[in-house]
Amino acid sequence: MIKLIIQSVRQTILWSIVAGVIYPVIITVIAQVAFHDQANGSLVQRDGKIIGSAFLAQQFQGTNYFWPRPSACGYGTGPSGIVASSGSNLGPTSAPLHTNVINNISAFISGNNLPTNTPVPADMIYASASGLDPHISPEAARLQIARVAASRGMSEDKVKALVDQFTEPPQWGFLGQARVNVLLLNVALDQAQAEAKKAETGAPSKG
Repeated sequence: MIKLIIQSVRQTILWSIVAGVIYPVIITVIAQVAFHDQANGSLVQRDGKIIGSAFLAQQFQGTNYFWPRPSACGYGTGPSGIVASSGSNLGPTSAPLHTNVINNISAFISGNNLPTNTPVPADMIYASASGLDPHISPEAARLQIARVAASRGMSEDKVKALVDQFTEPPQWGFLGQARVNVLLLNVALDQAQAEAKKAETGAPSKG
């Protein structure tokens, strides 16, 4: 009996060290070396300050930014710093879901000055299951180009070029669909406009 107890204690200590210390350390080292950016949250910086993560949706309001897809949890990055994640959990026959869909369609069409019969992409109608999806479809981004360009005084071709630049293909060429990261696109949009203004005024660019 005592021998079995000793063996059990030894096994517990051994595997606690292996699984609780050695394995996490090895995986952490591999992640930091091979996937440093992703392992640290794919943080996005502007002017030396962290403004978000490429993994988390943010709420962009106003006419001069591309809008993310709707969120049922108020988005994952807010002024409180709390990351909330939730879907609406509303069933297909839910009256509130039907109301949300109608409101989202109306808001997108009116906000982008589109014809009332414009087909709105599903990602701009329904919230993601997590409420954190940072991507929208290329179709949803293209429908916002005219609004963003007019608001910023930029050409639609310039804004469209940025949309094309930040359109990611399906992973490994066959998993998922093409998508656009809204945060990265909006950051690039700010940078492009700032550079254009500097060129107009003749101010030297940073770096």
